[in-house]
Amino acid sequence: MWGERTFQAFREAARQALSDGQIQQALRGATGRFREERVHALQDLPDADGLRDRLKAIRAATLARLAEHLTTFERNATAAGARVHWARDGAEAIAIILALAKERQVRTVAKSKSMTAEEINLNPALEAEGIRTVETDLGEWIVQLAQEHPTHIIAPAIHKTREQVAALFSEVAGEPLPPDNIPALTATARRLLRDVFLTADMGITGVNIAVAETGSIVLVTNEGNGRMVTTLPRVHVAIMGVEKVVPTWEEAAVWLQLLARSATGQPLSIYTSILTGPARAEDPDGPEEMHIIILDNGRSRLVGTEYEEVLQCIRCGACLNVCPVYRKVGGQTYGSPYSGPIGAVVTPLLFGLDRYFALPHASTLCGACLEVCPVRIDLPRMLLSLRRDVAERGLLPARDRKLEQGIAWLMRHPRLYRWVMRGVRLLQRPFVREGRLHLPAPLHFAAGRDVPALAPRSFMELWRATEQQHADGSPSM
Repeated sequence: MWGERTFQAFREAARQALSDGQIQQALRGATGRFREERVHALQDLPDADGLRDRLKAIRAATLARLAEHLTTFERNATAAGARVHWARDGAEAIAIILALAKERQVRTVAKSKSMTAEEINLNPALEAEGIRTVETDLGEWIVQLAQEHPTHIIAPAIHKTREQVAALFSEVAGEPLPPDNIPALTATARRLLRDVFLTADMGITGVNIAVAETGSIVLVTNEGNGRMVTTLPRVHVAIMGVEKVVPTWEEAAVWLQLLARSATGQPLSIYTSILTGPARAEDPDGPEEMHIIILDNGRSRLVGTEYEEVLQCIRCGACLNVCPVYRKVGGQTYGSPYSGPIGAVVTPLLFGLDRYFALPHASTLCGACLEVCPVRIDLPRMLLSLRRDVAERGLLPARDRKLEQGIAWLMRHPRLYRWVMRGVRLLQRPFVREGRLHLPAPLHFAAGRDVPALAPRSFMELWRATEQQHADGSPSM
């Protein structure tokens, strides 16, 4: 199960990640690579900013008529031969899947990467009923073998070294595998997962896009496992959040033009699969049954609120790659399937602010997430609103609450604030070395952190000095 994130829990998880050199190196490499590739991909796209504006308008207009578009999708998906189920929450979605599995005597489930399945903790529920459940996305399979959760929306296992992966594969294969022989590791994964594809009774996927006008679902992957999961097992179950619907293919095309470019820097993912109903009589392969579960799980209550905008997210992960907090602590620190700036907003909204009140504070409010978001979601605005909600509901620990109240009071008295800051500059001198502040361990807020010392003069003091120099006709600083 996902864990709550109070301030204490988040700080402890963050400290563990910050002290792990391997995680730090992996996060720098992966997020840096994704950032660079995204920039190059969007530069090659004519009028990328205009396309982002258009996608923003599409997502907003769709949410304004969400019930209508979902009803259209259900009607057309049903006409194509799929069966559509509605789930108010994760418990209902799990109950539907377990009932389907029991009725069809499912023994093995092959899964493609699905954030909604992670969200509802589907795997433990299936395994508790004796149903073998195997992740077939390579990264997801690695973290499943390690009994961990994904650390990134796009690259679930970026925190694992090749030595760790080799050890995991060696254990499941029953033979030692050398960590430096990547082709051998890949061949082992292919061999073991192929058996899963061939024996699975049910395939479970997420849904990247649901197109209302034809009742089709779109899956976007970079591995062929998505197509194996949706064609070889006799039953295919797709789990989609209510917000994944789009009215027409014309609007879906806009979504697809920006999704892969924002996520991995590709013009289009290697596998973009369009599925409309189960296999027909003339089809050479495909499932006998296709079930689509439309999951609410708290999403509908956000419609019409100041947080509705978060439902426009297309799950590209671009905000994770630029976030200075995520890039240091990684995804597992957030205690949720959704990490980074988007996770800091959506997690408290879906799973409860009282359980995840630390996450809105896991941000510098630098605005980088807004800058890179293909849908221009104003995450900084919602982070501030959630911080307000945390304060109004009295969720802050007493120490943090009194500290913030004290700082707020001090900042309402500018002259006193300036006097206090002058005093702090004097008090910090014994602890300053090479421009950094090295405070003793009892000062918890700075423990283990490389904190810059206060400048000798404040910005306002520098500004006044510059203005005075201009008034006196002296050269500017």
